[in-house]
Amino acid sequence: MLNKFATASHCDLLLAACGATLTDMFPFRLLLTLFIVVPLIEIYLLIKVGGLIGTLPTVALVVFTAVLGTLLLRWQGLATIGRVQTSLAAGQLPAIEMMEGVVLLLCGALLLTPGFFTDTLGFLCLITPLRRGVIMAVMGRFGAIIRPAGGPGRSDKNKPGQSGAATLEGEYRREDD
Repeated sequence: MLNKFATASHCDLLLAACGATLTDMFPFRLLLTLFIVVPLIEIYLLIKVGGLIGTLPTVALVVFTAVLGTLLLRWQGLATIGRVQTSLAAGQLPAIEMMEGVVLLLCGALLLTPGFFTDTLGFLCLITPLRRGVIMAVMGRFGAIIRPAGGPGRSDKNKPGQSGAATLEGEYRREDD
């Protein structure tokens, strides 16, 4: 571990010697922080709530939030599947709905993890406008552009059912050796 007197150049030299850059280390630091900070928050909250309402009610509350969360998650998941099917039937790519499915998967993991902090995050993910806002912000952050099918980015020659200049027609035959 680096001491507090190490300079940035020492850190850069150490990372370069290992073949890593600061951007390579970001996911590691993020995961390390999550695996340390989130359990500490959960333990703190469980102790505080347990001190206020008692041990058995705290355990019952954690189990109740997990059961309620899975029921709400099932309801939201079925609604998302319905929106995916509606988009596909209309001939549109269900990009947002697919991302909602990924967020709901993460939401389920948060809701099944015992604790009040993760349950709160999981329940927040179940709020559809909030979930869509987060998805749009993340997709915008990574440069994804989302347009409805047939929107401004589509030209007339790329419409389905019309042949454009890129269509090649011809015959072929297979010649055996």
